Amino acid sequence: MVQKSWSELTTVELYEIIKLRTDVFFVEQRVDESELDRRDREASTVHLWIPGENGDVAAYLRVLRDELAEYGDAHRLPGRVVVGAAYRGRGLAQLLLARVVELFGAEPMLLHSQSYIQSLYAAFGFVVVGDEFVEGGIPHRTMFRAST
Repeated sequence: MVQKSWSELTTVELYEIIKLRTDVFFVEQRVDESELDRRDREASTVHLWIPGENGDVAAYLRVLRDELAEYGDAHRLPGRVVVGAAYRGRGLAQLLLARVVELFGAEPMLLHSQSYIQSLYAAFGFVVVGDEFVEGGIPHRTMFRAST
């Protein structure tokens, strides 16, 4: 597993991360919002990924840090969790989330889960807070994880 900040990313790594996110979120899921939100470049953003077998990125997520908490006192926001089609079913998302809990478990966290996959996050202590909403054309649930 690789962990880097924006300033540490190489152009090849950035390309592979963006390619994976675009392939899944835009081509496969047809998300109707911009993928590049400038949050990747923030100094506090942590990029985590698992390298693939061919120089690609098999699975990825990022963790943002917001000054103002959207819910409770959760300033850490895991998101953009994505696994390439060829790598699904291998537990890679779980490995990434386990690392997030290892790194930031002492802090409350908040995420927006696609509704169909909320059980993945529940396994790591996230609980649904609030009603279902649509983000990027896909039903989502806000989920909160208290500090440990």
